Order: sequence, then C-alpha cells, then structure tokens
Amino acid sequence: MFFLLSKIVWTVLAPGNLLALALAVGAVGLFTRFARAARLLVAAVTAVFLVIGATPLASALLRPLEDRFPRPAMDMAPPTGLIVLGGGVSELTTRARGVIETNEAGDRMIAAVALARKYPEARVVFTGGSAAVFGSALREADVARRLFLELGLASERLTFERESRNTAENARFTRDLVQPNPGERWLLVTSASHMPRAMGLFRKAGFDVTPYPVDYQTTGLRGDYRSVYLDVSEKLSMTSRALREYVGLAAYRLTGKIDDLFPAP
Repeated sequence: MFFLLSKIVWTVLAPGNLLALALAVGAVGLFTRFARAARLLVAAVTAVFLVIGATPLASALLRPLEDRFPRPAMDMAPPTGLIVLGGGVSELTTRARGVIETNEAGDRMIAAVALARKYPEARVVFTGGSAAVFGSALREADVARRLFLELGLASERLTFERESRNTAENARFTRDLVQPNPGERWLLVTSASHMPRAMGLFRKAGFDVTPYPVDYQTTGLRGDYRSVYLDVSEKLSMTSRALREYVGLAAYRLTGKIDDLFPAP
C-alpha cells in the first residue's frame, strides 16, 4: 500500500507535473469568467520556471543532500562486500530494445564494477526488482547480472535480490539475504542525493553499512550557490530529484520507517 501511495503522491507533487498542471488550468481559465485569476496563475508559473531555470535554487536544494555523507578514505581497509542499490536501469528502454540501458543513476553500477575490481575479495550484492506500479517481467537485478558478467565480474562473487520495489524493501530484503555478521564492513553504493534516505532505512533495518556515494549532480564548489545561467530542463530535473528526496525523508519519518528526519554520519 505504501509503495502504491508513494507513486501516486509523487506523480502529483513532482515539480514538472505540478507546474504543467497549473499552467494547463491557467490556460483554460483564460477563456472563462476567471480570466484575471488565470492570468495571475500563468504569470506565477512562468515566474517559478524562471526562478528554477535561471538561479542556483536547484543546486542549493541538492547540495546538502549530496554533501551529507562523504566517501570513505581511499586507503580504507578492504570491505566484506558491496551493496548496490537499483535505480540505475532504464526499464522501459531495456525491455523494449533488448539491450542494457542505464539512466541518470547509472553511476551506481559503474562504481560497483570499479570497486569490485579494486577489492577482488569483496562480495557484490545488487538489490532491485521492478519499480513499475503494475509489475513487470523485467527486474533490475536481472539486468545488473547481465551487465556485471559482461564486464568481467565472476559469477561466484555476485548475489542478486530481485523482489524489492523501493529503498525500504532494498534494506530489509538485503539484510535478510546477506545476514551480515558483527565486524563485517559493507559499502552502500547509491546516488549521493539518495544516500541520507538510504542510510536511514538501512540503519532502521539493523544493517550497519558504510556510505559510498556516487552520481553527483553538483560540483561541491562555491559556484553551486551563486551560478546564474538559464537551463530550465536540467535545473528542473535537479529540483525534482532534490524534492523527491526531501518528501521521501519526511514521509518515511512520519511513518516510522526511519528514526531521523535527516540522517547524518
């Protein structure tokens, strides 16, 4: 129920969808007796698009999420294994064309292969089923298996969890599958902006993991907070990614799925 509700709520609240809906209502309203209010609505939506597209707002929203958990030191001791979260596969395109296609979160899988080669004794666990509302024959774990094998990882190192539909299930199902022992060190590989929510959920599940953030969208430099240039599509995407995480953190905290509103190291 939570999974379905979260999909419906985010479809409505996603900035692009919400702004497009408001613009459509305003456009229709121009031809009614509410034309004055409609003009104000259209003007407001236009202003929001300009603020998002021409100011550092998107970076300012995303940067605190990406900076929350730093990467471990490069000279860290070899980990027991890697937990790689799904979300990096373009399900529709992969299923339709029969070839592996990643999306903007594909860095998770690239980083997993690089880490697996750096630490040849580490286990590699990929967790991800299908995020489709009505189910899908395609599971991200099956795509990841194919990709990892094609990139040269040995099959005996690989474990796949293919039933989870969201990060809360990633944490619980992976814990049950791996059954980590005290003293083991597992790296959690996911997008930097997603790391606070992921860490909160893994902690709630009782799985002690070390964050290894990837897929950064901000530079980490001062320019993130003062750069002014017009790019509505890119900045709207960044804003949507950030707000999705903040909404997710709030929803998970309210439902008791995480213990802290903004998990920290």
